[in-house]
Amino acid sequence: DGVHAAEGSYSPSRNAKLPRSALPVYQRQRFPDPLLGENFSPGETVFENDGVRMWHDGDGIAVVSFKTKMNTVSDHVLNGLQEAIKRAEQDYKGLVIWQQKEPFSAGADLAGALGLLQAGKVDQFEEMVHNFQRTSQAIKYSLVPVVTAVRGLALGGGCEFQMHSAKSVAALESYIGLVEAGVGLLPAGGGLKELAVRASQAAGPGGDVFAELKKTFETVAMAKVSNSAVNAKELGLMRATDKVVFNSFETLHIAKAEVLALAEGGYRPPMPARRIQVAGDVGIATFKMMLVNMLEGRFISPYDYEIAVRIATVLCGGEVDRGTLVDEEWLLTLERKHFVELAQQEKTQARIAHMLKTGKPLRN
Repeated sequence: DGVHAAEGSYSPSRNAKLPRSALPVYQRQRFPDPLLGENFSPGETVFENDGVRMWHDGDGIAVVSFKTKMNTVSDHVLNGLQEAIKRAEQDYKGLVIWQQKEPFSAGADLAGALGLLQAGKVDQFEEMVHNFQRTSQAIKYSLVPVVTAVRGLALGGGCEFQMHSAKSVAALESYIGLVEAGVGLLPAGGGLKELAVRASQAAGPGGDVFAELKKTFETVAMAKVSNSAVNAKELGLMRATDKVVFNSFETLHIAKAEVLALAEGGYRPPMPARRIQVAGDVGIATFKMMLVNMLEGRFISPYDYEIAVRIATVLCGGEVDRGTLVDEEWLLTLERKHFVELAQQEKTQARIAHMLKTGKPLRN
């Protein structure tokens, strides 16, 4: 009959079918690895659209899960997340972004984006990018804590969502990265803006912002992906205060505990960052100097160089004086501008098409 049945699994030592263990540690797994014929209640649905489903277990904490293939971020997901945050602010203590299965998110929906570009609908494309940034900002400035529960791949937009959350809980086996450079683009869901904000905070008033940016620039420009959640902290994609969890089936439980701790501790969203110190033109020039060496040494192609210079420009806050104070909106506008300009280039469109077709980056 096989070793698994509805009443339990066969134990040779007792010559009987034993039910699933009821040790307290297993109570932390809301959706454990199912045995044959096992089903778990999916929780009570609050609302759903074509992109996401928002649900709860009656504990005052809402959970939102994506419904797209590879949990990519489409327009429906963006609008669904914004709606979920609004509902969480009204009716719940907080919100967890968690996926039923790995990956956490493979990033933006490239096929949809490429379709808009090839049809020449640049305005709609720019609006999609703007909507992405609005969603990231909604996560960051939500009135209730939004915690991400990451496991598996969290690339591009998936990485940006966890960067903007109040706290991130990641399974040890999480592969996190801002990989847009691989398809000829740059992170434009607020990822570069967030790195610039963190560099400014780490440097402190009058500090050396460039030294902080240098740590993360290579991560983004080389489209590096962390080989674990601990490595993601080293690469600057997760904060030192974020949690790393050994058992991926426990991420939801721990994320909910974090939401509860933040909510009960009188959570307030951060103040909008209006005084971000940037590295400016001197920072851009220094990055260019590093990139020219790589270009001459044939480590990168001329087009890689162009993309990396644009990434450096956004991270350094554009062609302004070193130490200039800017706000988030300034950095987001820069992100959008360079993202849309890159997206219209033939080489970028070739890279996106190649990635969709083969799943491998094209070095053109």
